[in-house]
Amino acid sequence: MSITLVMSSLFFGGALAWYIEGVKAQSARWIALLTVIIVGFYFVISITTAGLDFSSLQTLVRLSWISSFNIEYALAVDYLSLVLVLLTLFLAVICVLVSWQEIQTKTGFYYFNLLAAIAGIIGVFTAVDMFLFFFFWEVMLLPMTALIAIWGHENRHFAAIKFFIFTQVSSLLMLVAIIAMATIHFQQRGQVSFFYQDWLTLNLPLSTSLYLMLGFFIAFAVKLPSVPVHSWLPDAHTQAPTAGSVLLAGVLLKTGAYGLIRFVLHLFPQASMEFAPIAATLGVVSILYGAKMAFAQQDFKRLVAYSSISHMGFVMLALFSFNAIAYQGAVLTLVAHGLSSAALFALAGMVYSRIHSRDLGHMGGFWQTAPRMGGFALAFAAAAFGLPGLANFVAEFFSLVGAYQRFPLLTILAAFGLVGSAIYGMVLFQSAFQGKEANRGESSKVDDLSKRELLVFSSLLALLILIGFYPNIVLMFFQDTGQTLVLTNTAGGQ
Repeated sequence: MSITLVMSSLFFGGALAWYIEGVKAQSARWIALLTVIIVGFYFVISITTAGLDFSSLQTLVRLSWISSFNIEYALAVDYLSLVLVLLTLFLAVICVLVSWQEIQTKTGFYYFNLLAAIAGIIGVFTAVDMFLFFFFWEVMLLPMTALIAIWGHENRHFAAIKFFIFTQVSSLLMLVAIIAMATIHFQQRGQVSFFYQDWLTLNLPLSTSLYLMLGFFIAFAVKLPSVPVHSWLPDAHTQAPTAGSVLLAGVLLKTGAYGLIRFVLHLFPQASMEFAPIAATLGVVSILYGAKMAFAQQDFKRLVAYSSISHMGFVMLALFSFNAIAYQGAVLTLVAHGLSSAALFALAGMVYSRIHSRDLGHMGGFWQTAPRMGGFALAFAAAAFGLPGLANFVAEFFSLVGAYQRFPLLTILAAFGLVGSAIYGMVLFQSAFQGKEANRGESSKVDDLSKRELLVFSSLLALLILIGFYPNIVLMFFQDTGQTLVLTNTAGGQ
């Protein structure tokens, strides 16, 4: 299995789409679609035929890169990486499909940036040399900034700059922590190393590890995002093109959670245990604040953006509960939220393409002329507030059950976020699809879903239902992992 081939194929597929734009612009989208489909099939076939045990990190490639600093091109995967890469590749197909009619200018360059961002995200999920990890962390940010700044909506430049500043400042803190860790490895082992597995053997005093852990934690909390470093998200989501919002909510936020699991909890177990009450409190504040702010929004995309802050708060609470059940709930939340939030942002884009507005006050009565769209909207709103039978319910149930054993009071408060999600979910559906039709000018008729849009929504809903009724399709890979993480951190905290 070659992760390098996956990333390079995405990059060169995007470059080909950009090149072909000068010959025939409409061909660019077909090249992008075929690239992500072929790469996705290759990846699935590779992991099923690899014959490796991914319950622990399996190093796929380890080559010298910058020899003077012992920096390596090192990639490794385990079940966490595999699940997130599969989610990324699936949502890459969704991103191309939702962009099919929306993007009419600089089409080739658009798909180049989209596929380059996806390649960078896959690099983040698989890099185990920390300098290489930081490199991919930066690679995924630049094309995402371009997607917002060039193809976004009316305030796109402000949103792109805000997104870039937030992520860059937090990334610099992580870079300082990475350099400090490499220096400590030199002091203890006699050579500089950025290799993740080498860092796991270091002996770090609690006072030192707390500061280093915070350097990583802040960078990942910004990307998650968590209150109080969340304010970039509503603006970025609102102004991004539909595919940009799908990619942001569906995958990019998950890089923050991945970083917390892979690096914060594993590299700094004792410091993480000490910091857990603060992190769990931030998670609960994010849950309640995000739900309250979502209810207050009139902009469709802004409402869904704040709901993402709320749902990712469950991930923060669950991870810092150091409970195996909560850990499984956190991982399942990453997948479930990736699918349901992608669906809601795709829905927002499709509504915008019909009425050229995101204001809920300009909507209403869509069900009369677009019943299929209304049916899917109801299903995805129900997924967002955790209806039993859909993936989000199992994910949040596991998160709360596990977290209650460590933080009972905080978990009770977090449960009110579920009530809030039901309220804003129904407000969203009622405002757009029920009630009186708003005055939308020449015609109040809204076209129902096309075949392409039906394919997008059907695939997303099918996965939400499949995981909702059979969550073990994801959880079976993380039963031992969750217990190992708990034992490691408990031992580190003693």
